[in-house]
Amino acid sequence: MKRKSSLISQQMSSQRKNMTLLAVFSLALGAAIVSQAGLLAEAVQRIFVERASFSSVIVLLGLLLAVMVVRTLLSYGNGKVGLRMAAAAKTNMRAAVLQNLTHASMPSTLRGQTGGKVSIALDAVDEADSYFSQYMPRMMEAAIIPILILVVTFTEHANTGFIMLFTAPFIPLFMILVGLKTKNKSEEKYAQLAEFSGAFLDSLQGLVTLKIFGRANRQQQEIERSSLSYRDATMDILKIAFTNTFMLESIVMLSIGIVALELAIQLLVFKSMTFHTAFLVLLLVPEFYSLLKNTGTAFHSGRTSMGAIRKVEQMLEETAGESKEANIYEGAGTSDESDEIDNMNKVDKISKFEMAHSDDLSMPPSIVLDHLRFRYAPDSFELETGEITLGPGEHIAIVGKSGSGKTTLLHLIAGLLKPASGTVLVNGSPLSQYDEAAWFEHVSYITQHPYIFAGTLAENITIGAGGNITRAEIERAAEEAGLAGLTAQLEHGLDTFVGEGGRGLSGGERQRLALARAFLKRPAIILFDEPTVGLDLHTERVLQRSIAKLAKTATMITVAHRLYTIQQADKILFMDNGVLVDAGRHDELQERLPQYAEMVNIQQNRGVSS
Repeated sequence: MKRKSSLISQQMSSQRKNMTLLAVFSLALGAAIVSQAGLLAEAVQRIFVERASFSSVIVLLGLLLAVMVVRTLLSYGNGKVGLRMAAAAKTNMRAAVLQNLTHASMPSTLRGQTGGKVSIALDAVDEADSYFSQYMPRMMEAAIIPILILVVTFTEHANTGFIMLFTAPFIPLFMILVGLKTKNKSEEKYAQLAEFSGAFLDSLQGLVTLKIFGRANRQQQEIERSSLSYRDATMDILKIAFTNTFMLESIVMLSIGIVALELAIQLLVFKSMTFHTAFLVLLLVPEFYSLLKNTGTAFHSGRTSMGAIRKVEQMLEETAGESKEANIYEGAGTSDESDEIDNMNKVDKISKFEMAHSDDLSMPPSIVLDHLRFRYAPDSFELETGEITLGPGEHIAIVGKSGSGKTTLLHLIAGLLKPASGTVLVNGSPLSQYDEAAWFEHVSYITQHPYIFAGTLAENITIGAGGNITRAEIERAAEEAGLAGLTAQLEHGLDTFVGEGGRGLSGGERQRLALARAFLKRPAIILFDEPTVGLDLHTERVLQRSIAKLAKTATMITVAHRLYTIQQADKILFMDNGVLVDAGRHDELQERLPQYAEMVNIQQNRGVSS
């Protein structure tokens, strides 16, 4: 099987034009370096050895100045191409990370710390900059210019060429040895940074809880430990960088010293070469070693960046692997016979989907739960259903004790989780066959704790609406959701700014804001995770009226805890330990299902006692 190309290879394959431009610039830069050395040697020869007049070398000096300007521009051009490569690569990698996080399954989304993921998406991707902006331009220069200088040096003085050829390999050899250690240390550094970011963000989000339970000091120590670990990892990389610089400088100075000694012996003792040749070679040799030394420094930065890129790559591989496993698991059958039946059903369902009109979801759809099975991980909680039909425009209540799988079933219906086997059919077509974006355009999901983003009330209401939304539509949605009283008391009305997570709003106000989103969207399917739990009686009644109005034009499915909601439902799905035990109306289930009757009695007694 062909091995999947690495993230760096993928980015480099998309940068071929820039790489070609780097090669052209590097070749021209090499020619400019050699020309500058030749012109400078010629100028010194004429002025100080031949005692030529200034007027006779004015053209030569003009050419030297022009070559120096060209060399500067070419170096600048190489840097600009590198920066352009870095910007494109970072954009592509960050887009890939965000896309993977967006399309990741719910279990993988819930796994790990938010701060760690943010650190990879921001810091690790940013650290990749030096690989493309410094490492690649320097490596391209090192692949072309030193060879050009070496050819010219061999032409002028073979002994110096052999010395350069013998000493040059020590620099890349040392770079490789240091680079391998740097890459490992860099990966360790970003692991420490992800841990530190995760611990810090978790502490900020749960600061009140930590204080209440007396864990603030212990969490402070944990943050300090993570911070010190990150500091140590960073200092280890700097230690390697300083050692690398010292060793490279030592190798370069020793090599140039050997060449200078050999030239001095040839020029002064044996008198076997001219001043012009000796000076030209002496000008080219530092350029040769300087390029290799700069490449060594860039190599160190590149290996540091590769550690960061590897962290990004691991994150992409993990999410891609989970998605692949989910698809394989979803299509797995239990026997040859079931595989054949599944394939026939699949063909039949796809043909139905192809015949379906694109506007099917604009009206309340019918939903069929066709023998769903799901589990979060092996040997963990498992959910299973029989075949249940939910009619268009029906109000469905999902009930059961805590931990029975109500929310999991709601997520399967919403398409947020994929069943291991079985199918969710919407208007006779598999939910998996619908375009995800098109599906969610017609779905609203309101939880007990809807997330409110930092911004104005109006911006939060319009977050789920597509197309051009007028101010009048926003105001009407707010009024229908029961927000008119709140906005009338605020100086800026719907333009009032609210904090991240809805800071400044009560629980009931946050729920009304979430309902306003649904009123503006006018979905065909509304999913509720009992949004009125924990609210006062007045607020609950306001929300119930708004919910009833919103549900007139939609199929509504609610994870229900209130007896009022359960009794008003057209159909009730009763869950017990992950199994959809029965479905029917309130009076039907009371007669034939003892567990349901017991739950209703407990609710009624609780209502009387309160």
